[in-house]
Amino acid sequence: MRTLLGLTLAAALASGPPAPLGLDLYRPTPADNPLTPAGIALGRRIFQDRRFSRDGTLSCAVCHDPSRAFANSRVVAPGPDGSTGRRNVPTLINRAYGESFFWDGRAESIEQQVLQPLLNPAEMAMTPYAVVATARGDRRYVRQFLAAYGREPRLDDVARALASYVRTIRSGNSPYDRFRSGVKGALTEREQRGMRLFFGKGRCGSCHAGANLTDERFHNTGVSFRDGRLLDPGRFVVTRNPAELGAFKTPTLREIARTAPYMHDGSQSTLEDVVEYYDRGGNANAGLDTILRPIGLSLEDKRALAAFLRALSGDVQEGR
Repeated sequence: MRTLLGLTLAAALASGPPAPLGLDLYRPTPADNPLTPAGIALGRRIFQDRRFSRDGTLSCAVCHDPSRAFANSRVVAPGPDGSTGRRNVPTLINRAYGESFFWDGRAESIEQQVLQPLLNPAEMAMTPYAVVATARGDRRYVRQFLAAYGREPRLDDVARALASYVRTIRSGNSPYDRFRSGVKGALTEREQRGMRLFFGKGRCGSCHAGANLTDERFHNTGVSFRDGRLLDPGRFVVTRNPAELGAFKTPTLREIARTAPYMHDGSQSTLEDVVEYYDRGGNANAGLDTILRPIGLSLEDKRALAAFLRALSGDVQEGR
């Protein structure tokens, strides 16, 4: 049977309702974890359940807040017992289309990604035994696992359920998408000016490319450097490639107006701050991406670019 992105065509066609306007038609779904109503419902429940954290205060939804486009308003992620992490919480919007996961790309699939926060001592701080015991100690969970996977709770099925739910979190049908589909009044004149700057003089579209406005690659944009000092090695920790020192994955810009603060360290409070940062060419360092250089935007250019970024918010759907 013909394959698409490593998936069977049948699996792609069975991956749920049509994509929101602006997104790719097919939603990549692995053959060993097809989307099912039972699996999605189970994943949503686990996602919201604080019992899957060591101190009972955290859930996936605490950090990935649905009201904040499945991101978080904090500078960095909260941890157990009132501690904090070292990186900003990335949105889960359209992760179904992702090719690598986490800011540093250390996970290659959503199934790999979803377990790491549960088991990370600096995040939800559970053990594999504790995760499974929590699910098996709840009769409703046992019934849900039997319905979804035909067996009692197992750690790999916790991953499958959470991954299934995350794949349903999608956003499209933004003013930008409607404008591209032919609705000329969907963007204001200022937003249209910002769009031209985004894909032209501003060079934003070089990295924020494609339907999901990310190339899924890793770039050193200087955010991890202060006065020449490296604060976070980023992708280098995964690859040990010196060329990727201080490099981080390009995030999607969909729903960006709702996911402040910005950058992997939450160092930019507003979209205007982000525009200013890139307009001046980022923070200098030896490995700075060659596309980063001063742009020379006018005040009205900056306002237009920020307005366009806000026009990338659309309709968020989850659970299907």
